[in-house]
Amino acid sequence: MFKRFTERARRVIILAREEAELYRHEYLGTEHILQGIIKDGGGIAIAIVQKSGVDMTQLKKELEKNLPRSSNSLIIGDIPFTSRAKKVLEFAVEEARSLNHNYIGTEHLLLGLLKEKEGVACRVLNSFGMFFDDVREKIIDMFKEPTESNRE
Repeated sequence: MFKRFTERARRVIILAREEAELYRHEYLGTEHILQGIIKDGGGIAIAIVQKSGVDMTQLKKELEKNLPRSSNSLIIGDIPFTSRAKKVLEFAVEEARSLNHNYIGTEHLLLGLLKEKEGVACRVLNSFGMFFDDVREKIIDMFKEPTESNRE
């Protein structure tokens, strides 16, 4: 599943898992993927969020306010993805394909979060004025701009 993911996108998923463990959640949800993107702090997804005028500190606070309560159970072993988080990954793959990218990067994860309209991450991003069509357009524009490396 993750073989076409960039190193940074893989790191985001690892950080998402760590966030789920930290909050003692028995699942990995869309909110954890967004936390992973924020915690990583780099890549095209972060550049797009900042280009959208979103204050990262405020985004992080709002996301934390929307997190479900921690469970008291100790998590041992694998933490399963929620059906919404799985959908985000599927949407990320679809978006990479539709943009003719042969990899899945943080920008595709961000698009996946926005395309999956029911999750905590999408609701929080929408509250900051970030919507799928606008973000997709910003990503397309970013790839038109000459840079050292648009692939992270």
